[in-house]
Amino acid sequence: MIETTQYILRFLLGEDISPEIINQVGYTSDENEFDKFKLIVKPSEFFNKEIYGTELSLPNLPLKIWEETPILFGEPTVEIIGETKILHADLVASTYFLISRYEEMVRKNVRDIYGRFPGKESLPYRAGFIDRPLVDEYGRLLRRQLREMGVEVPEPPKQIKKIYLTHDVDQIAHFRNVRSLIGGLLRGIKRPKESQKAMKSFFGGLRYDPWYTFPFLFKIDNELKTKLGSDRCEIVTFIRSGGSKYKQDKPLANLVHPDYKNLLSYCKRKNINIGLHTSYEAGVRPSLIIEEKHKLEKVTKTKIIYNRNHFLNSREPIDMLTLIDAGITDDFTMGYADMAGFRLGTCRPVKWINLLTREVSQLTLHFLTIMDGTLSDKRYMYMNAHEAYEYCQQLINYIESYNGELVLLWHNTSVEKTAQSYHRKLYRDLIKLLQTK
Repeated sequence: MIETTQYILRFLLGEDISPEIINQVGYTSDENEFDKFKLIVKPSEFFNKEIYGTELSLPNLPLKIWEETPILFGEPTVEIIGETKILHADLVASTYFLISRYEEMVRKNVRDIYGRFPGKESLPYRAGFIDRPLVDEYGRLLRRQLREMGVEVPEPPKQIKKIYLTHDVDQIAHFRNVRSLIGGLLRGIKRPKESQKAMKSFFGGLRYDPWYTFPFLFKIDNELKTKLGSDRCEIVTFIRSGGSKYKQDKPLANLVHPDYKNLLSYCKRKNINIGLHTSYEAGVRPSLIIEEKHKLEKVTKTKIIYNRNHFLNSREPIDMLTLIDAGITDDFTMGYADMAGFRLGTCRPVKWINLLTREVSQLTLHFLTIMDGTLSDKRYMYMNAHEAYEYCQQLINYIESYNGELVLLWHNTSVEKTAQSYHRKLYRDLIKLLQTK
């Protein structure tokens, strides 16, 4: 637990902060230790073995406010003892709770029909800060408290540190098999243009299919990558290689089909990274993850280190441990399907913490900031185009303020050229906005 505490303090203060500064902060209730530090964060009862892991450890609403920032544990008070400042707001436990998604372990019975923890059930949503990176606010408060004690602590630059433009290939095309062709022709009885598109796609080739929008996506993705540089902007396409038992994995991805070969070849030409889109079935049976990763690596002839679970379906800790065993270094699953915002309480990537052992792993979690369907779906946020852009802009501004990371997920099926949805224009507008950051 000492290493986990040190990780959290370093995360709060900033990963580029020197060890000498970090060592000025202690996390202890032992008054005999106070004079060793400039600043003490006093522990609450959160980590007590009688409380940890039980519902007694969950924060009570409404949350207490310290310096205009909600705190989950402790008291919003400060005192000076000798040459040391004591913070009674337990920022360590509050951070641990958020970046580890601790409540999802305690509230195991709160799941939607796909086995996911709903964003609207989460403490960040219920307490009204799902759209604020609270942990990063804690870090800013901690740095300010240190400066008031005479310790020079720099602030991170106000710039988006990294942008991931990601696309999940749930269905590569609309009319490229006999069944979908027949469906298109039948719908064409009432909507003639539908049958025309179906015929053109089936007989003319993949590039004529309305859902094969990767040329559009990759073009504007690469415009941003060229503008910001490859160190600040990365493009990732997540592709499924497994799944056969559940309807959520239909249609199955046939990686040896010419259409998939064309997509993989196109990704290679455009320097698009390939990640594993772990199937819904593997979300239920994590033992399948390694097999699916090996299959994708064999077809792409590329080492796969990125993952995102299909349906954002995550079951811990088995799936995380299996991802690590499979050689996955970075996971991009951590977003709520029903709410865009800061699922991990921060706008920066974090290391996965095994809540059973309280140990920090080497698996990096990248929170999913915004997914197209989350904004527009009637079951979720159900925003119009203007509301969606304004909300996205708000999240982006927070990320810029805290030198954070932005992860966008736009599906090829949501930016169909003649689609009634606003996602094609919204994505283009967001990329244009990001070119100014």
